[in-house]
Amino acid sequence: MSIKKAILPVAGLGTRFLPASKSIPKEMVTVVDRPAIEYVVKEAVAAGIEQIILVTHSSKASIENYFDRNFELETTLENKKKIDLLKEITEILPPHVSVISVRQPQALGLGHAVLCAKAVVGNDDFAVLLPDVLVKDPSETNDLSLMIQRFNETQASQIMVEAVPDNLVDQYGIVDVASTPAEGHSIQMQGIVEKPAVGTAPSNLSVVGRYILPAKIMQLLEQTPKGAGNEIQLTDAIAMLQETDTVEAYRMKGQTFDCGSKLGYLKAVLHYGVDHPKLGDAFKDLIKELKL
Repeated sequence: MSIKKAILPVAGLGTRFLPASKSIPKEMVTVVDRPAIEYVVKEAVAAGIEQIILVTHSSKASIENYFDRNFELETTLENKKKIDLLKEITEILPPHVSVISVRQPQALGLGHAVLCAKAVVGNDDFAVLLPDVLVKDPSETNDLSLMIQRFNETQASQIMVEAVPDNLVDQYGIVDVASTPAEGHSIQMQGIVEKPAVGTAPSNLSVVGRYILPAKIMQLLEQTPKGAGNEIQLTDAIAMLQETDTVEAYRMKGQTFDCGSKLGYLKAVLHYGVDHPKLGDAFKDLIKELKL
């Protein structure tokens, strides 16, 4: 049984993206011509996910609306014979993929957000994708697909990691591994160290924001006491899981963009902009004109 459900925690207030996120959910800020959240959902769908579970907040209705039908807009486009645009807005999601929303009543951490989806996940193993992070993959088989394949083969939970410069390890959760795997491969994890001081880190592999987890982690999350920031941390539940089960670090092939930060967002716009099928060439010319 492959992984068919993915939890996307979108309830956060996006304080790193103020003032824009005062009235627009940060996940709805556009990267080129579509909201950031669409890239994350499409990444999940490309990996075989069929049910997207949004863990959301009352101020984030526009995310749910984006993945819903808008009959008034569709009728207008149809009457005006704007068939290309009509196709684009009706084909955001394939027909076999559903989007379900559950509310996170209080911001009590990532672990708590995942736990809010317990009733929808049931007894199924699942993926978690943090929507702040966009993963741009150079190949047809994306990193999430490879993580799911590995999980299906070994039943070992998968945590996506990427190599970061040694002088920046104190900004990330860093995994403790015996050696660094090749890109596209996994290795057993001994633990995670949160923001270790430079020079003390067990590796230079940072946790990216993509997880494949077993259904039983929900029971562990229910038992997880509040940790850093007085929040229920997913990392703490993964540490508990490691006491009985193998957890592996999967080293990604693709490139990540932290769209929760303003500079990371601008970097994403540049990278996705130059590769855009319709706008890419003109955008490259525009960059050349700037003579930076």
